[in-house]
Amino acid sequence: MPGRDLSTGPRPATADRRRLLLGVLPAAALLAAGCTRSNADEPAEERPLALVYNGPQGCSDCAPTIASLLRRSPQPFRVKYVGPGTGVPLTAHVLADARLYVQPGGGSDLDGVWRVLRGSAGMMRDWVRGGGSYLGLCFGGYLAGRNPGFDLLPGDTNGYIDLPDTTIHDDRDTVVPVTWRGERRYMYFQDGPAFLLDHGADADVLATYPNGTPAVVVAPYGQGRVGVSGPHPEADRSWYEDAGLKNPDGVRFDLAKELIEKTVGRR
Repeated sequence: MPGRDLSTGPRPATADRRRLLLGVLPAAALLAAGCTRSNADEPAEERPLALVYNGPQGCSDCAPTIASLLRRSPQPFRVKYVGPGTGVPLTAHVLADARLYVQPGGGSDLDGVWRVLRGSAGMMRDWVRGGGSYLGLCFGGYLAGRNPGFDLLPGDTNGYIDLPDTTIHDDRDTVVPVTWRGERRYMYFQDGPAFLLDHGADADVLATYPNGTPAVVVAPYGQGRVGVSGPHPEADRSWYEDAGLKNPDGVRFDLAKELIEKTVGRR
């Protein structure tokens, strides 16, 4: 919500973990036919490009964590950081080469970050409308909305903790239960958004919070797609350890990989 202090992601005090996050999955063994190779065996320059915003946002680990996961996805990406301080500004020319743009978590000031990004709003909408894919995680989910934000959703956002029937009443790091395609699962959560979809919206709700409000959504936007998540499916083991939390499911990445696949689609 405008003007709120949204520390969406591991807090800066616990976020400097200084770990290597740039590995890729081992190459798959050759099949018996002897010639087929896995997607992970593709030369890096042949992989689709994902742009990950890594400008000022208050969380040193949020961008590297999702970047690491993208490199290790079933369809691996090559990753380029964009935004102030990265040496790569977010421009239409840079977007033109990408299949996916990721706005990660970690923002501590929605209005402040929006002042940096609002000049890119029309460009971002044009790119997604033309076939690009936007992935917004927690803070990036807020920015997919319209007040303020890129206005990419068939609806808007609100902080889950601010809803009258919320099950979480403060902004401390926690684990939230969600219903993911009919199955109870658990996800890392820190003051993330809920998605308030328009009546009859064309959207695939992958997961809902305990009060039934959408927590993870993929929706078309023109020829492109927008995937957003209030909780953090990308959170790795160190996030839980630093916050003193345990996930009853264990630390798994199947939900994050499904969200990425649904957002990018099969193209």
